[in-house]
Amino acid sequence: MTNDSEKIEYPVIVNKYLALKKISSRKEADRLLRAGKIMVNGRLAEPGQMIIAGDKVEVDLGNKNLVYLAFNKPRGIITHSPQAGERSIADILRFHQQVFPIGRLDKMSSGLIILTNDGRITDKLLNPNFFHEKEYEVDVDRPLTPEFLKKMTQGVELDDGYVTKKCRVKKIRAKTFLIILTEGKKHQIRRMCEALGQKVVDLRRLRIMNIALNGLIAGKYRQIIGPELREFLHNLEMN
Repeated sequence: MTNDSEKIEYPVIVNKYLALKKISSRKEADRLLRAGKIMVNGRLAEPGQMIIAGDKVEVDLGNKNLVYLAFNKPRGIITHSPQAGERSIADILRFHQQVFPIGRLDKMSSGLIILTNDGRITDKLLNPNFFHEKEYEVDVDRPLTPEFLKKMTQGVELDDGYVTKKCRVKKIRAKTFLIILTEGKKHQIRRMCEALGQKVVDLRRLRIMNIALNGLIAGKYRQIIGPELREFLHNLEMN
């Protein structure tokens, strides 16, 4: 079930142990704990239980059919947890299995978001320490200047004092540029632009790692399978 060569510093809390062993995310581990699906040394595990070297940890994942979807979120749709009068991805998605979004796009942004029922990939995909690329197309309200593009590339100090990591930026039209990030601070691109005197008019995510929209219509999904899925999971160190 697990790779004994993994380096884990014991004792370690059970949900972190499962995440380090690539069995589930911490959040998914908490769900499995509540459902009584985790055994330690033949006894039901408890929330907060510590695992020590030599413990036998067993997890019942059932016959779960893992699925991965590339979904083109339309502008105006909430990723999840909509408020009164709002619609979320769950309200418009028509898929026969329950899936959840990995990360989010704000309401007025559109484009690629990955949906899955595999909780193991959550931290692997979202943690900025892994440097996974995400590509966006951005429209702003004024013509782009060489100075703006240079500063965006080198890193921008945001309103909370955080300085963004270096990234790749390319002008493609007078008021439109492509940007490739390896981090994902809240409203990062909008805040970077505002810090440099630009206002984002529209923002579209085109790619996450090797998964791209490739003409996918807004509000529609396609299943990630075959070589594309194998490359995706390999890059997440999941196979």
